[in-house]
Amino acid sequence: MPRRRSVNLQRNIGVDPKYGSSLIQKLINIVMERGKKSTARAIVYDAMDVLVKKAGDQGKGLALFHKAFDNIIPAIEVRPRRVGGSVYQIPRPVEGNRGRALAMRWLINASSARSGKTMGERLAHELMDAVQDRGGAIKKKVDMHRMAESNRAFSHFSW
Repeated sequence: MPRRRSVNLQRNIGVDPKYGSSLIQKLINIVMERGKKSTARAIVYDAMDVLVKKAGDQGKGLALFHKAFDNIIPAIEVRPRRVGGSVYQIPRPVEGNRGRALAMRWLINASSARSGKTMGERLAHELMDAVQDRGGAIKKKVDMHRMAESNRAFSHFSW
């Protein structure tokens, strides 16, 4: 760490051209493989089109996306800590950026594990399930919360 100035670790990625949302832009960047941004943008926009059709309005479709994404973000996670020769899983609250990163990772992995014709359709169905608190990404969040709850006895090790 430098002594004089604080380091800006967050890079500004901008907003996506269609919806003006930085969260959708970040999702596009995470869906992207091998630098094919136009393909990733097509996948995310296909999923958003399904949400907009379901909601009936573009603003409501974006609100539906944000609601689904907020349902996926975890509040608590377990981190391993070595104490006296044994490793304990210690529950810790999740910071904002890490929570969003975990939620996006779980959303992409759950979407790609689904059965469906295109990735855009699978992503849309996973988002629709997340709005209703079901689906693979929500299951991952619930499993993490359940693990943190079962390891609550070790929370005094988080100093």
